[in-house]
Amino acid sequence: MKAQHQLREVVTMPPRVDKQRFRDAMSTLAAAVNVVTTDGPGGRAGFTATAVCSVCDEPPTLLVCLNRGASVYDVFNRNDVLCVNTLTDAQSDLSNLFGGKSSIEERFAAARWDQSVTGAPVLEGALVSFDCIISERVNVGTHDILFCEVTSVRQSEEAGSLVYFNRGYHQLGS
Repeated sequence: MKAQHQLREVVTMPPRVDKQRFRDAMSTLAAAVNVVTTDGPGGRAGFTATAVCSVCDEPPTLLVCLNRGASVYDVFNRNDVLCVNTLTDAQSDLSNLFGGKSSIEERFAAARWDQSVTGAPVLEGALVSFDCIISERVNVGTHDILFCEVTSVRQSEEAGSLVYFNRGYHQLGS
């Protein structure tokens, strides 16, 4: 018998895009500005995020990206609920507060909050708030992707939206 040898094709991976080039490119994608909040066994916390999007409507599911290096990461990791509060065009100061180095107490003292069905803080006056149970967590690079099943929605009728584009806030009218 003859031995059969198979030649394997060597596949060369294309080079990765450099981190700064990727960030510069991503700055051209306009995104809604959200304050994501949680409360539960791990405590109360919140952060500003633009990395939020719809996954599907059956069941209604969002994804939220959370940097594992964020100061609030451990709290979100111990809680199984969150609320995505999409900010209005008048709430950029709140975005800066939740996106900065201020304490959790200072962040929550700057606005009025209700409690949602899940127990997560709901921002009074938000453009829309999605109350969610975290159904799955996936680790990718420096972030966790949180898949969040929506349990309730609260929506404002008379507000414009705050978006982040080209490294700055922009307002979209109602």
